[in-house]
Amino acid sequence: MADLIPLFRSFIRVVEAGSFTAVAQEQNTSQPTISRQIAALEEHLGCLLLQRTTRALTLTEDGRAFYAQAQLALEAIAEAETSVGRRKGKPTGTLRLASAAVLGRLHILPRLPRFLERYPDVSVELVMGDDFTDLVEQRIDLSIRVGALTDPGLVARRIGVSRRVLVATPGYLERQGTPRTPEELRQHNCILYTRLATGANWPFTGREGPISVPVQGRIRVNSTEGVRAAILSGLGIGMVPAWHFVDREIETGRLTILLPDYEPAPHPIHAVYPTRRFVAPKLRAMLDYLATEFELDPLLSAYAE
Repeated sequence: MADLIPLFRSFIRVVEAGSFTAVAQEQNTSQPTISRQIAALEEHLGCLLLQRTTRALTLTEDGRAFYAQAQLALEAIAEAETSVGRRKGKPTGTLRLASAAVLGRLHILPRLPRFLERYPDVSVELVMGDDFTDLVEQRIDLSIRVGALTDPGLVARRIGVSRRVLVATPGYLERQGTPRTPEELRQHNCILYTRLATGANWPFTGREGPISVPVQGRIRVNSTEGVRAAILSGLGIGMVPAWHFVDREIETGRLTILLPDYEPAPHPIHAVYPTRRFVAPKLRAMLDYLATEFELDPLLSAYAE
């Protein structure tokens, strides 16, 4: 059985990566070596697991069935390894943690020193970016996501709430005037985040219920870091999470909150991971740590239930 475990792992990674070459690079070996491992596994099982063409790898019916069972087998082995002896319940190893760039820079990286001091046998690889992250394909252990979740296959735990505010610099408002209603935003230069689910329509909640206002602007940005920088540079009005501003930009008057009676509905903050069948101690440690840290931060929990 011990000789089969590396073959199981290579097969699972080939399915996830869709490439023998990519897995060979991960394991610091050659493509023919990975190909021989898969062939050896197929010979042992007596069936074809993958259809190979010059353009793609496709799972056979047997391959799909075996892939699911192989994942369960490796999870069971990992659970057994961490349940006995000196490693029982002890967080160890490298944790791959994903988040949006601005969230990682402002609220996760500053919290890592205390985490690493508390868990000296854990290393963290932080993957930051606004692109959608496929947890399985990119081997992410834990991801922090803001907004509604769309993947029902992930396990999620709500760890905070993201209050959103409409802000601009006093300089911009002196030049262009201050909007008094959401409709007046149509005449303003709004900083547009191109990845926003609602596009160029900004949602608000007023005394008469939810409304959506189409906005426009000369600045369009595909990253939350860019939106934050554009607002602080006085380029226009932006709708962003309040936690973007950790240096008291609002309290000191560097930024002005607009339309406080029409504040957008807050977004949930979730920690998500691929499976609940086996939660590694390192993942559980980070999950509980960030949940506690976010709960204590008014910027991340002011509207938490």
